[in-house]
Amino acid sequence: MRYFIELSYNGQAYHGWQNQPNAISVQEVIEKALSTILGQKTAVVGAGRTDAGVHAKQMFAHFETDADFSIEKLSYKLNAFLPEDIAVHNVFSVTPEAHARFHATSRTYLYRIALDKSAFNYQSAYFVKKKLEINKMQAAANSLLNYKDFQCFSKSKTDVNTYNCNIMQVHFEQVDGELHFTIQADRFLRNMVRAIVGTLINIGLGKINLSDLHNIIESKNRQEAGYSVPAHGLYLIHISYPETIINGN
Repeated sequence: MRYFIELSYNGQAYHGWQNQPNAISVQEVIEKALSTILGQKTAVVGAGRTDAGVHAKQMFAHFETDADFSIEKLSYKLNAFLPEDIAVHNVFSVTPEAHARFHATSRTYLYRIALDKSAFNYQSAYFVKKKLEINKMQAAANSLLNYKDFQCFSKSKTDVNTYNCNIMQVHFEQVDGELHFTIQADRFLRNMVRAIVGTLINIGLGKINLSDLHNIIESKNRQEAGYSVPAHGLYLIHISYPETIINGN
């Protein structure tokens, strides 16, 4: 049978989600825990590939097994086995063809920008020392909705068939001394969110004019866009699926 796991993790100690030959990943830790508990080697497939240091408040992964186990107790057993920076919230059965990655209809990311120096959020938000013109940043973010091809925000060495993404919503919100940037799309390119935020910050600092954003996107050149902001401020916060797949109907 096929099952989905809903989990969250602090990515600081991991070299991203995906298995790596010479570095520890979240996927590796989950697979080892599942294999130990189920008594058989068990692979998991995640909904996405977060980069090193990126966090997830909501991640889904699927696995298949014919092992005899209590689905009601599996979350408890996994949490007892896993380290403190990975938490399992739910395990549930799904349809045999349900795929954590390919059946996701949208993903939502949050990037946290600290507007004031704080002793408590330096590992969870990116501190920008200079004053930002937030209105310009929001206007620039809104203009992203007019485009589909975001090659300029993608890592150059990446194996994809298309750079097209359907951005569904973008917005900034000030929360307790931080500026939170939320973006939802059907898919994201490698490093895309961090490159977008770096570009928006440069616009907020006056280093790039709002009118330049069109030329940057049309250039399809990563070097024309802004810098990539640090990973520790980025969170995958929500993944959407069709109800029929989630419920296993």
